[in-house]
Formats: sequence, C-alpha cells, structure tokens
Amino acid sequence: MFTFTNMVSMPIESVANVGRRERLDEMDWDEGDGGGQLGVVVPGETITSSIDFMRGHGTFADGEDVAATVAGTLQRVNKLLSVKPIRSRYNPEIGDLVVARIVDVQPKRWKVDANGRQDAVLMLSSVNLPGGIQRRKLESDELQMRLFFEEGDLLVAEVQAFFADGAMSLHTRSLRYGKLRNGQLVTVPPITIRRLKSHFCALDCGVDVILGVNGYVWVCKHVQENHQVGEEGFNAESVYSNKNDHIDASTRLAIVRISNILKVMSQYYVPITDAALNYAYRWIMDNGLEAKDVLKHDVAEALVKAINTRYR
Repeated sequence: MFTFTNMVSMPIESVANVGRRERLDEMDWDEGDGGGQLGVVVPGETITSSIDFMRGHGTFADGEDVAATVAGTLQRVNKLLSVKPIRSRYNPEIGDLVVARIVDVQPKRWKVDANGRQDAVLMLSSVNLPGGIQRRKLESDELQMRLFFEEGDLLVAEVQAFFADGAMSLHTRSLRYGKLRNGQLVTVPPITIRRLKSHFCALDCGVDVILGVNGYVWVCKHVQENHQVGEEGFNAESVYSNKNDHIDASTRLAIVRISNILKVMSQYYVPITDAALNYAYRWIMDNGLEAKDVLKHDVAEALVKAINTRYR
C-alpha cells in the first residue's frame, strides 16, 4: 500500500536564483559599455526589466522583462542581449578552421561530419591534387577519389561557403590542410574553443594541437614548419598517405597527457587555448603526475582550479 506524507513546500525561487538575480540587477548596463560576456543564466531567469534592450537568440519576453530560454553565457552587443547555449551543435562561420571526418564518398564530392547540424560537403574541385598541381579536375580524378579521402579519414579544412540548404562547403586548398596522421582525436564542447590568431598550435612539450572551432581537436606529433607550408623538399603526395610516421615513446606520452588535459578541461568547461594547455602540462610535470593520474577526480579539480586561478 502506498502512503503519502506531507511535503514541505519549497520556495519557487531558490537562494542561488535570488543571488543570480541580484547579480544581474547590479550589472553595469551603462550605454558606454560596448558589450561582452556578462555571466551565466539559466532557463526562465530574468535578465533585465529595462525596455531599452533588444531580445536576441536565447531570450524571450516575459511580460515587461527579458528572460533566458536556455542555459548559457549572457552576451551583450550594444543594446542586443543574447544567450549562447552551453551545450549546442557547432554553428559555422565562413573562415572557420574545422577538424572533420569523411562519412561518404559521392560523385565529385565527399560528405563530411563536422559536428554541425548537418553533414558538410567537400567538393573535388576544392582539394589539392598530389604534387600541388593546379588544374581542372578530370574524370580520371573522380575515379581516384578514394585515393585522396575515403570513409573514416580525418582531415583539417576551412569553411568556404554555405549551400542553399545551409550545409557547409569546405576546402583544403592549402598545404597546411588535408588528411591528418600521427595523432589522436579529442572531442570537446565547441563553446570551450576560443578563437585564436592561429588554431595550429605548437606546444612546448613537442606536440602539435589543431583546435577545430567545431569542437574536434587533433593532438599529434610535431611537424616541422617547412613541411607544413610546402617549402623545397616537401613531398605533397604525403598529404594523402594513410601511413603514420614513427613516433617515439616520449612523444606518445606527451600526446596522451595533452589528450587527458583536454578531456578534463572540456568536462569542467574551461576555455581551451594554447597558453592554457602549456600551463596545464607544466603543472602536471611540476607535480610529478603520470598521464593516467590527470583523469582522477581530485587531480582534475586541482588542475582546473590552477588554470582558472592563472587565467581568471
């Protein structure tokens, strides 16, 4: 038999919500402030009661108030208020550097998983041929498409344009772009990737990291600069090779450490930059920790606290 007991009624608005509301009310909404990130809000939370602001993405009108529809970061651009969701699919922009995976080979194009709302497209005309030859793509090139990319291959590319249905059009017409080898893929929330001057990062520990804006991060063996930009002596056919180079034990260990650091930073939603990765790696080495220790709960919390204290 089921028995029912009287439940103590809880207030609709918790102490934490009251604190957040007071914090939002005390924010500087001065017109002189051009914009920026103003904190974190939860669904239904009132952002402002002023009628001077316009509602952007992630907000709705709650009477005379402006409230949030999603949990995320409150952002302001002049008079426009918007909320960027903490968890969402990658929203592409032209010029973004993305790490992606080939999912299908079709006539004159490849279907690519770029962590977006739909698959991206890489046209045959948007890739470099072996040898760096610039010419029209012939029927013989179409028959050899699987020699360039096949299902499961990872690549780094740039968002070139959008099709009418909103799908991304990618290109790899640069010797810095193309097939990825000698490394490991780590998936993080796209919101944690900070836009940098260059997303090709050479870390102090001898490891290269490609920070895809779409949330796919590639950690690999260091590549010499002249091999990346295609200077004299570079064999362009190696761009489409499926064979990994020899990787020594110390480099493999450094790749694992950086990969575990990325997993911890993504779990706690810590902004990911090359400077933060270098600092986290030095912190691990200074404390004499093994690669597997990074994923332990107490170590992860201490690492996140150290990063936040350093880059607050």
